[in-house]
Amino acid sequence: MTDTTRLIRERLQALQPENVEVFDESAQHAGHAGAAGGGGHYRLVIVAQQFSGLNAVARHRLVYQALGDLMHGRVHALAITALTPKEL
Repeated sequence: MTDTTRLIRERLQALQPENVEVFDESAQHAGHAGAAGGGGHYRLVIVAQQFSGLNAVARHRLVYQALGDLMHGRVHALAITALTPKEL
């Protein structure tokens, strides 16, 4: 687990998730302009009751808020799948 994936997992604990999976896909984007700046590409699957009743945009906002400044440096791109436990 990289330092950034560990930080992502730690910060997402604020959403009290039942499950969090973080995949570092940075190597697949080598040569991409964002990768040159040091920010990584990640894919996230998160399951949390807090997403109940929220649309996809609102769910993503909660994730971005939890990650805070990581989204302005360490993370260049983040693909998010945010589900409730009932949606599994």
